[in-house]
Amino acid sequence: MARKWNVRLQHAATPMRAVALSCGFLAAAATVVLAPPAHAAASDTATRVEARVTSDTAKTRYPIVLVHGLLGFDNLLGVDYFYDIPGKLAGAGAKVYVAQVSGTNTSEIRGEQLLQELKTIRAMEQNPTLKFNLIGHSQGSPTVRYVAAVAPDMVASVTSVGGANGGSKVADLLAKLPEGGIAQTLVVKAVGLLTGLIGFLSGKDPSQLPEVPLNALASLTTAGGAAFDAKFPQGRPAAGSSCDVKSGAAVVNNVRYYSWSGVSTGFNLFDPSDTALSTLGGLFFFGEANDGLLAVCTTRLGTHLGDYRQNHLDEVNQAFGNTYGSQFPYYEKKVPELFREQAARLKSAGL
Repeated sequence: MARKWNVRLQHAATPMRAVALSCGFLAAAATVVLAPPAHAAASDTATRVEARVTSDTAKTRYPIVLVHGLLGFDNLLGVDYFYDIPGKLAGAGAKVYVAQVSGTNTSEIRGEQLLQELKTIRAMEQNPTLKFNLIGHSQGSPTVRYVAAVAPDMVASVTSVGGANGGSKVADLLAKLPEGGIAQTLVVKAVGLLTGLIGFLSGKDPSQLPEVPLNALASLTTAGGAAFDAKFPQGRPAAGSSCDVKSGAAVVNNVRYYSWSGVSTGFNLFDPSDTALSTLGGLFFFGEANDGLLAVCTTRLGTHLGDYRQNHLDEVNQAFGNTYGSQFPYYEKKVPELFREQAARLKSAGL
């Protein structure tokens, strides 16, 4: 069984230690709040994961840092956001940290929080030149891309898993709700309650990790994705590329870039997320390959590693490991195995 301990930043208040339930993403689809911009604050905690090591297949040169997406957390009520993944990586020899950043804020602010967390890990490891292998899911992808762009000396690789790299049509529609109207007000209140609950249960300190849902929405529209790409294009296919272009630059500023995505919202009787994400996929993407929240075409980054029968939650082995790969392992690999293979790939590359 994996053991976890927290690395707390110098200015962080001592939050309650907690651990995860995994509904954040669907509620994330309701993130439609426009508010004044927030400033980046020091992140709250970084969680080091330890497990009984049974092999060295994932023993990378540099630590792996997993970064959650919108409305995410490290661990909530005993359930990891990256369900059963950190322990599997640690058991295969990797040094693994799980980041904790704002669940609702701009990708840049989340990136600044992550940057501070990495600096703290460097100090704890007593290695001022330590690099990291960053793996981000959903909005975690532009979050880690930001760090790689502004501090490439700290990053060995960036891996995007179902990354919100080009924004989402779901966010586009939500952004059209009349400002100050009843619908927007209700959504703002609902998202505020949800983020507060997730933050409390996962031990986030709101003074360190501010939640501003409208900032998140602005980042996650297609216009927001395009603006982010213009400032931080590293690894992305050229603007205007067709969906047939699956890869961007593999190496930029000595940072290697990789990505994979889910392309299925098919029904799985054991997965409660499938019905909701299938409905969203049908409503917003009109036959375009998608994972229920993102068009696959918009997720591309660096070397394309594949597309899998996964919805947006399946990409991090939710809900509770009930994925196509877990039920039909002869046809598709289980989700934790994809992460372990990526760690082995990084190891082979000397990272």
